[in-house]
Amino acid sequence: MTDFLAAEDRALLERHGLGTFDALWARQLDAVDEPNTLRGGWSSVFRLDLEGQGFYLKRQSNYQMHTLHAPFGEPSFAREFRNISRYEKLGIPALKAAFFGERKVDGEVRAILLTRALDGWDDLDSLLQRWSDLGEAQHVAILQACGKLARHLHGKRQVHGCFYPKHIFLCATGDGYQAQLIDLEKTRPLLFGQRDRVKDLEPLLRRAPEWSEAQLRILLAAYLDQSQDSTLIDSWLARLTARRSHKEKR
Repeated sequence: MTDFLAAEDRALLERHGLGTFDALWARQLDAVDEPNTLRGGWSSVFRLDLEGQGFYLKRQSNYQMHTLHAPFGEPSFAREFRNISRYEKLGIPALKAAFFGERKVDGEVRAILLTRALDGWDDLDSLLQRWSDLGEAQHVAILQACGKLARHLHGKRQVHGCFYPKHIFLCATGDGYQAQLIDLEKTRPLLFGQRDRVKDLEPLLRRAPEWSEAQLRILLAAYLDQSQDSTLIDSWLARLTARRSHKEKR
């Protein structure tokens, strides 16, 4: 497979001698967390800063996953890169890839995925931790941004698969918030209509206990493009609450 190098990042990476797989693999950096050692290999994430532009450099070795697309296995980064590319093609706001490549070295399968850091953005998880310190206007703007992001995602017939607060990033704008997604490894096409949509949305509600029912109605109004007193929101709240209750009892 030919390496991918984003046109807008090529000059910057090449100025620092990092425009190739081998150079990115060899670059000495401190990991941002403990390596993941599942799947019989390892996968690790590093922070890379170049001339004020931040990146996350992800490297993995023999970290394979088996799917219908690759029944004999492939690096999990390969799937994530395909999904990043698909989201970009579909116009779904999400993280951007700067480089992707994979190699076989003496029987070892290596892969690299370099993505642009979302500096200046806050993940929803961190916003929820200080939810009580935010004003009502901020609450409404954040809820609407999350609802519109989910509507855009599902409108393009995609299911994120991990629609959690830590995977939703927000940036304040003059008139509200912009929102985008990270961690696209588990995303897939939306196949089963409302069942898929409820299944994708419910984990967000379960992980945001700070939200009142009135606030959930604001999010669902943006998601469904309805007024907050719509009976359609009532039925969606009932389904989401039932699924949430079922999950919490397991």
